[in-house]
Amino acid sequence: MIDPVILKWGIFNLCIIALLVFDLAFLNRKAHEVSLKEALSWSAFWITLALLFGGGVWWHAGHDKALEFFTGYVIEYSLSVDNIFVFILIFGYFNVQPQHRHKVLFWGILGALV
Repeated sequence: MIDPVILKWGIFNLCIIALLVFDLAFLNRKAHEVSLKEALSWSAFWITLALLFGGGVWWHAGHDKALEFFTGYVIEYSLSVDNIFVFILIFGYFNVQPQHRHKVLFWGILGALV
């Protein structure tokens, strides 16, 4: 019998991999410049997904663990603002065209996860 904790982590990791593959293979197959409307729409989608995940944490692990998740999420989201500034500087220095930025960011994030 598989330990339930290991099973939950396995499912979680499979979901993350599936979302990464979905993002690169299906949503952004063609290189294009991301418009403000598209960026806001995708931000709303990913934030909603995080809120649903936090609701799942609350449902399965209780109020304290959900509060820990949401606190960490808000802190990480806040800290991502300085990353945007760094990305802008790096893209400018290396002259990365706007249509290729998503793919560069995706592979950078994937490399950091590995």
